[in-house]
Amino acid sequence: MKDIILMMLSLGFFNVTASPQENKSFHDFQVTDINGNEFDMGSLKGKKVLVVNTASKCGFTPQYADLERLYKEYGDRDFVIIGFPANNFLGQEPGTDAEIKAFCQLNYGVTFPMMSKISVRGRDIHPLYEWLTRKELNGVMNSNVSWNFQKYMIDESGNLVGMISPRENPYSDELLEWLNN
Repeated sequence: MKDIILMMLSLGFFNVTASPQENKSFHDFQVTDINGNEFDMGSLKGKKVLVVNTASKCGFTPQYADLERLYKEYGDRDFVIIGFPANNFLGQEPGTDAEIKAFCQLNYGVTFPMMSKISVRGRDIHPLYEWLTRKELNGVMNSNVSWNFQKYMIDESGNLVGMISPRENPYSDELLEWLNN
C-alpha cells in the first residue's frame, strides 16, 4: 500500500504543493503604486500597516481626511496607511491613477502611499486582497470586502491582525487601541 501511495504521489495524483499565496505574509507581496512604480510590501517590515480600499465618489470618501490625520499623527511611530483605489462598488472610483492621485491631493492633502487602482473582490481580485480575505491564505480570518474604505490591520511581522468595517471611522476605538499597543 505504501508503494502505491508513493507511486501516486510521484505521478501527481495528489496535489501536495501549496498554492502560490499560501504561507505568505503581507511582506511577501509586491504591488504597483499610483505612479506606476513597483512597491515592495517587504519594505514595511517593522511597521504596523492599515490597508484601505478607497473611492473618490463614495459616501465614505470624507474618511480620507481622517486617514491623513491619523497618518500624520502616528506615522512617526512605525505606522503607515496604504490606500488601494478600487472601482468594485457602483462605479465609485472611475478615474485613472493620475485623476485619483490629483483628487486625493487636491481635496484631502493625502500624503500616505496610494497604490494603483485594483480589484478588491470578484474574479479579478488582486492577489493581495485575495490573501487579506481568505483564512486559508492569511491564517486569521475570512472576510468579504463589503464596501469602500474597509480597513485591514497588519502587524509589524506582516500578519493580518483584524478588519474594521467601512462604516467605522479611522479613529475607531479598535484601531486606536491597536495603534497604541
